[in-house]
Amino acid sequence: MNDRLDAFFRISAAGSSVRTEVIAGLSTFAAMAYIICVQPALLSGVMGGHPTGMPFGALLTTTCIMSAFGSILMGVVANYPIGLAPGMGSNFFFVFNVLGGCAAATGMAIGTPEVWHAALGVVLLSGVLFLAVSFTNLRKSLLNSISPSMKNAIAAGLGLFIATLGLKNGHIIRIEEGQLMLGTALTDPAVIIFGAGLVVIAVLLIRRIPGGILIGMGAGALIALAWGKIEFTGICGLPANPMPVVAKADVAAVFRHAAELIPLVVICMFMDIFDTMGTVIGVGTNAGLIRNGELPRAERVFAADSVATIVGAVGGHSTVTSYVESTVGVEAGGRTGLTAVVVGICFLLALIFFPVISSVAGYAPITSSALVAVGAMMMRNVTDIDWQDYSEAIPAFLIIAGIPLSSSIIGGIAVGLCIYPVIKLLAGKGRELGWFSYLTAVLLLLYLGMAGR
Repeated sequence: MNDRLDAFFRISAAGSSVRTEVIAGLSTFAAMAYIICVQPALLSGVMGGHPTGMPFGALLTTTCIMSAFGSILMGVVANYPIGLAPGMGSNFFFVFNVLGGCAAATGMAIGTPEVWHAALGVVLLSGVLFLAVSFTNLRKSLLNSISPSMKNAIAAGLGLFIATLGLKNGHIIRIEEGQLMLGTALTDPAVIIFGAGLVVIAVLLIRRIPGGILIGMGAGALIALAWGKIEFTGICGLPANPMPVVAKADVAAVFRHAAELIPLVVICMFMDIFDTMGTVIGVGTNAGLIRNGELPRAERVFAADSVATIVGAVGGHSTVTSYVESTVGVEAGGRTGLTAVVVGICFLLALIFFPVISSVAGYAPITSSALVAVGAMMMRNVTDIDWQDYSEAIPAFLIIAGIPLSSSIIGGIAVGLCIYPVIKLLAGKGRELGWFSYLTAVLLLLYLGMAGR
């Protein structure tokens, strides 16, 4: 068995072993596993307090299945030690912008099936577009058309947005008459549960212990259980029926409302491309997989990621993408796709623990500590923004500040990316931008114009 695995994944040639790859896969899964709780809570509206109409139980089941599919596909097709799951950032964009855009376009309220069916259609089409781009030179052109400063600003802005929601659900802050204010008293059980979980996460991250976020959520869950905030319904059990969210994507609705929804398709595709490229380059560099500045089998990596998004949308989810947490597995020695396959198997095995996972995911202060931790990690991107060049710094700042302050991901992105080419042109630096920067600005202006009608 070991010989067959070695031959298929070329493990010995990569300087690794089957045992090392398995340990690396377990380490990566431990770092990614928080998404099993966060994704269904977010997409169903349990976390935000505004029901979306998507059933929580079915989403929890398909989160595990889609993450397993994407990870195994990446391992088998591209032979990279990269785990996939519904992306943090793109899932918030789905809930706070794609659903809203579909509601406005269809004239129906968020929570009706037609709205989230159309939203899944947006995600599916973005995956198809990404797949088409993966096999052409257009992929590099698109990546180079938006500067690193803008890409990093979007990631940082999303981090602030995610952390803000975490602080709100953890009762640290509240919104009153349109103003952000300090939340409830420190004796509030929700504050204590959130704070304890966050402290545990922070300490474990500092000590570089794999699965720190998952363990921190577990600590918060134990306190919540002792306080009577969650109910213990068992450890193992059958998962919920996934069919209520499977094969519901309505692509036809996207084309019926093309003017309003096609810009969302393009933005979803770009977010997936940026996530994938950033993760793959980071993981590939750490694993020593980059050759002469090029990424071997790049088209397979992008194809696997895009197919995972397509299948993920069919399975009822926002964009499925490569996870930067895969670097944890690389640091543990993972060098081949067997690491990713082990990650996928772990996601499937997690279904056995459906009762305990659903209890944890159903109480927002527990999962909120993970949101703040992930938001803090995403803020690292600000160090890669060119703050000395004001033609880069000012649009980047508008994106970072605009996303959380406007409570709109697409609104914050639009403000920065629309003013970006204008500043460049008037500063005499217009030729520094790729053609897609100008096209993106036009698309965003059209979208904002349609949304404001």
